[in-house]
Amino acid sequence: MRIVIFIFAMLIASISIVSGQGIGSPGTIKDDGKFAASTKQLNQFFRRFNGEESPTDGNVRYYPTDSAYHSVSLRRGFLQILFDNQTSSVNPELKKQFSDIVLSANYPQYLNFHREGWYAEVQADFIYKGKRESATLILKIQSEGLGYEWVIEEVSFAPFKNLFNKPVGDSKDFLHPLSHELGFMNLRRAFQDSKLPESFTESSFKPDYLTLFLYEMKQNNLRYDTVTDVKFHFFQIDGWYFEVNQFNRPGFNTGWLISNLVKLNPGDKDTIQKYIYDQN
Repeated sequence: MRIVIFIFAMLIASISIVSGQGIGSPGTIKDDGKFAASTKQLNQFFRRFNGEESPTDGNVRYYPTDSAYHSVSLRRGFLQILFDNQTSSVNPELKKQFSDIVLSANYPQYLNFHREGWYAEVQADFIYKGKRESATLILKIQSEGLGYEWVIEEVSFAPFKNLFNKPVGDSKDFLHPLSHELGFMNLRRAFQDSKLPESFTESSFKPDYLTLFLYEMKQNNLRYDTVTDVKFHFFQIDGWYFEVNQFNRPGFNTGWLISNLVKLNPGDKDTIQKYIYDQN
């Protein structure tokens, strides 16, 4: 029950989170007023990217039976304002390549809220053993019963970083290969004499930080405080990665916008995901 409350609290907090972004830079794309409304919600970002709402205030939703549904011209107009055109340094040529791929007549691509390939990165503050600490939580959408839910997939938490520094090479302690002949009585070396019991685990051992994180919470050593930042990572467009952040500032180019765009080469996706998941 506590975990459910924890997830619910983060979702409520994420609705009102505001990123402190600056404004103003050369080369800003001028909006003609037709696509002027701020992208206030992430769901609206999906609809605009796909061309599923009216181009002014977004009050009219488009459905497959509507003539404007997934209109190329509508999507092209929306794509121009779905980028952070004031503070990010995404190359205009890269934007054009991305738009051409997304709007391809032979293979247009769309975002799907319920499909894999996107997730949230949430920065949140916790009180851990009386001290305020920041944690990075990776959340994803998964099916549940007849619907869907956000679930925590991974956590990065500074106090756990150096908790399992497994030695390697000659500095690593070990159990002798004939330990079985002693009935493994020498396990005291691992569990009593050693301060690094992880030395005695298999070579592929990786600590499960999320389990440890939840355990500390269940032991009342860890208490949730507040969400401080939210961003989203997308890999749903073939061969591309982009990041979406929230921008709160004057003008039309506000709300949830693409702040980073990368054309993926072989191996880039794994590298970016390792960085996001803090696995480097």
